[in-house]
Amino acid sequence: MKAVFLDYATMGPDLDLKPLRALFPDLVIYDDTAEAQTADRIKDAEFVFTNKIRLSVDLLRDASKLRYIGLTATGTDNIDLPTAEAHGIAVCNIRGYCTQSVVEHVFGTLLMLTHSLVRFHESVKAGEWQNSDDFCLLSHPVRELSSMTVGIVGYGELGRGVARIARQFGMQVIVSARPGTGDIAADRVSFDDLLRRADVISLHCPLNERTRGLFDADAFARMKSGAILINTARGALVDSQALVDALSSGHLGGASIDVLAHEPPLQGDPILDYDGDNLIVTPHIAWATDEARQNAIDELAANVAAYLRGESRNRVV
Repeated sequence: MKAVFLDYATMGPDLDLKPLRALFPDLVIYDDTAEAQTADRIKDAEFVFTNKIRLSVDLLRDASKLRYIGLTATGTDNIDLPTAEAHGIAVCNIRGYCTQSVVEHVFGTLLMLTHSLVRFHESVKAGEWQNSDDFCLLSHPVRELSSMTVGIVGYGELGRGVARIARQFGMQVIVSARPGTGDIAADRVSFDDLLRRADVISLHCPLNERTRGLFDADAFARMKSGAILINTARGALVDSQALVDALSSGHLGGASIDVLAHEPPLQGDPILDYDGDNLIVTPHIAWATDEARQNAIDELAANVAAYLRGESRNRVV
């Protein structure tokens, strides 16, 4: 069985590949694969593993031996699923592998913002504590999470993980109904109500036509003054310029952004050009603890092993 991993470098260093190599001793690993190289690298493969490589209609149609695509991610938007199904190609994703990593990132950055940790660090570096008349420096606001309401948009595995830890901090949790739909379950609030009530909004919803640009100038205007936005989901959920405007005006208290609409980022993205101290930008690493990345490899191998036994595990197609 010929198997190839097209973009292993996206998984980062120092991972144990033994679970995968036990199934495919001759596994061919490429750190990355350019678009022009993809067809040649998958043409004789029965099993293809990838994180972000796009497998289009033409690529899948011409890969006559291909019978399995294993994703090291939850999202499947880089695979043409109807074509895979039409050609009998199984597609499996991985789920729940990075929940702890993402949840820790959400609360790590939230605490940095609510406790003004970056601001205080800079104050100490500037000598303000050393020159203070008192034993402590109280020049920036510090807020307890227990006094705050967190609004969650997207209540799958990750959203539920954030809610669980939020309650441990004593936060009130509200969950948005699916944006763009009129259905509001008993345990949900409308999107407008969430914008109005939440001190913190954490995004965990998929990117689709209903959610693209969901957080635009109008949404930010309706948010609570001083509220904080955290996005570890998809960059295009947020209008970058509108976010920067809301932060610059002081209407938003802060934001933590781990994802952008274009990755790697394009020069000129307003979020990257903003220099205020109420914004934390990280390079799509919320998912990427050592443990979560190893979980991804282990889950990938478990999915394939199940497939080879004739079982369905995390099958998308």
